[in-house]
Amino acid sequence: MTASAPNPSGIGMTSQRTRMRMVERLRQQGIRDEIVLSVIGEVPRHLFVDEALAHRAYEDISLPIGFGQTISNPHTVARMTELARAGRDLNAVLEIGTGCGYQCAVLARVAKVVHSVERLVQLTARARKNLRNARVLNVRLRHGDGHAGVPTEAPFDAIVMTAAATHVPKALLEQLAVGGRMIFPKVKGEVQHLWVIERTAQSYTEKRMDAVKFVPLLPGTG
Repeated sequence: MTASAPNPSGIGMTSQRTRMRMVERLRQQGIRDEIVLSVIGEVPRHLFVDEALAHRAYEDISLPIGFGQTISNPHTVARMTELARAGRDLNAVLEIGTGCGYQCAVLARVAKVVHSVERLVQLTARARKNLRNARVLNVRLRHGDGHAGVPTEAPFDAIVMTAAATHVPKALLEQLAVGGRMIFPKVKGEVQHLWVIERTAQSYTEKRMDAVKFVPLLPGTG
């Protein structure tokens, strides 16, 4: 007998009602993009965490997903998506650091296609399974070094990096479309903030945003 796929709708602490309470909390915390809020309410976050932690999936906390990695808290995911979207319709989006696939699933609902790169082969396989269970079809996952991006699919309307770095790899900046936005956590000493880089016709502009906490961006693959 084969195991059935997880129920995307959830029950009890993973139900749609629980998700709606999370959405209302995010609204109170300052998320203003109603499309992003609607998407957050639709994506079943409990499918992206270990079954033993599913009852905590809709709390505003990060959770371990193995291999020293975490799934970001819902507010951070919503905020990064809001900043990437900036009220626009998105065509192609690049994500650096697939992890368990949750941020990718959220981005996939506000973009035509999402290309996502994960350096750990085990997480790539897990994210692929999670996204399939969540019925997310418009994503293209790759096992590789995120520093390189996906130049063959550039330019991107938005690039979302889910690991902290001291600087942005030049290759990623070159893959950003004119008018596109890159959202990434930047490390300075012991402090991290989200930064928004926007590409103009002549150069790039930068703006510091919220304080955050992410695992570091590492080179190579594993």
